[in-house]
Amino acid sequence: MTTLHDASVAARRNESDEPDAEISLAFENNKYAALVFGLYDQNLARIERRLKVASFANGNHVTLKGKTDACEHARRVLEALYERIAKGQNITSGDVDGAIEEAARQRSLFPNAEPARGAFEQIITRKRGMVRARNAAQDQYLRAMKRYELVFGEGPAGTGKTWLAVGHAVQLLEQGAVERLILSRPAVEAGERLGFLPGDMREKVDPYLRPIYDALHDFMDSRMVERGMQTGMIEVAPLAFMRGRTLTRACVLLDEAQNATSMQMKMFLTRLGEGSRMIVTGDPSQTDLPPGQTSGLSEAITLLSDLDTVGRVKFSDADVVRHELVRQIVGAYDRAARAKSRTHDAQEPSRQP
Repeated sequence: MTTLHDASVAARRNESDEPDAEISLAFENNKYAALVFGLYDQNLARIERRLKVASFANGNHVTLKGKTDACEHARRVLEALYERIAKGQNITSGDVDGAIEEAARQRSLFPNAEPARGAFEQIITRKRGMVRARNAAQDQYLRAMKRYELVFGEGPAGTGKTWLAVGHAVQLLEQGAVERLILSRPAVEAGERLGFLPGDMREKVDPYLRPIYDALHDFMDSRMVERGMQTGMIEVAPLAFMRGRTLTRACVLLDEAQNATSMQMKMFLTRLGEGSRMIVTGDPSQTDLPPGQTSGLSEAITLLSDLDTVGRVKFSDADVVRHELVRQIVGAYDRAARAKSRTHDAQEPSRQP
């Protein structure tokens, strides 16, 4: 154990007659402790907001005050973050949120004992190192990608669907489990047509595929990405280019799949060849298809829902990890959509003859 903590828990009664606690932690390495607390103690402030505790840092010491369960939760979070720093890993605000979720998950699995570390699934790549799931949905997503040959990940923006899928694909490539990466997106979105864009074919489609390029460079060295694309080991292409192919020994990712038509989705899914893995991600609530046209993603999920050889993970606004404000924005839009749907359903009977 790389941390020393004083188990001096002083119980007392507050106005609500519920026990309070005070826990003191002393970390061995001052530099690591400073990284755990964050610049101007911003990580401690984040833990305070999420867990409703008060923290007081002094050097390599920190004192936690609040409800007993909340203080214990915060202690496990700080110790987990310290272990990550000690292993040479960086900590972002998202990692703090992930540690909070993971500690809660561990406690639910081991209510009467100190849980083992690493309850959440992880992926490891040469450039990025270890990347661990930040919440239960991401954990389920990573486990599904390791278990099933075909996985659907659906949910709002900012939940890490594409980023984790690309990371998993890179891990498979580096482990030798697959020989190629094929990353694809529908190239026509928001009512735009490729013919009206300037440049040759690659220049026309590159803007649509830029998010995939960005994720790829997050997990692989730029030189390896360029070499892989030159040799055909890595292919980033619009969905239309998949037609007529059989993809063997490859990890194939279709992103923004809500913008694929029914026929395009059928075409894509039937490309799956021997030794291949396929991941399909998208947000059914953000389709750019013309009104009245069925989204291939929604249809495929419905048609294949009974197959026990197909994985499906559904993310919600609570699983957004991009930014705290993004989570609130997604939640606001979801509530508005539900309210509109209820209003429409209430008005529907009155229209019947």
